[in-house]
Amino acid sequence: MNLFRLAGDMTHLLSVVMLLLKIHATRSCRGISLRTQELYGLVFLTRYIDIFFRFVSLYNTVMKLVFLASSATIIYYMRFHRVVRTTYDRELDTFRSWLLIVPCFLLALVINQGFAAVEVRAYATTSKSWLVHLFVLFAPSLLVFADPVGILPLLRGSSNPTTAGPATTDAKH
Repeated sequence: MNLFRLAGDMTHLLSVVMLLLKIHATRSCRGISLRTQELYGLVFLTRYIDIFFRFVSLYNTVMKLVFLASSATIIYYMRFHRVVRTTYDRELDTFRSWLLIVPCFLLALVINQGFAAVEVRAYATTSKSWLVHLFVLFAPSLLVFADPVGILPLLRGSSNPTTAGPATTDAKH
């Protein structure tokens, strides 16, 4: 086991658990970008799709499933939970995610590692689940382009001016 990978996984897990606890305890998702969470969900799906086709280790499989489930849970809370969804501020989360997803998708189709027309034809004629195989070939390329831009909606939202709260309105200059 790589110590740096373990430290990275535990740090990521801690941050996700803290975010889920914050949402659950406060029944609020104020300040959280749904678009960023959805982009991260796409990134995790493309990064971890291999767990359904290739077993590496129990640790690897469990961690990937936990990250997929936690991402889906955060999105569920923000979109569908009857109390939490009312606290989501659409006016502050204005980034158009499709402006990132469409170019990433097109770039992944054009620039990829092992995705040739011959392979597409071979999968289409020999496999019953050719679409799944094509996605598995396509996912790593999509990940390369989608991963770095996943945080952009959050950065855009954090640059929007917000209203002053009680802690800032009483401060003396």
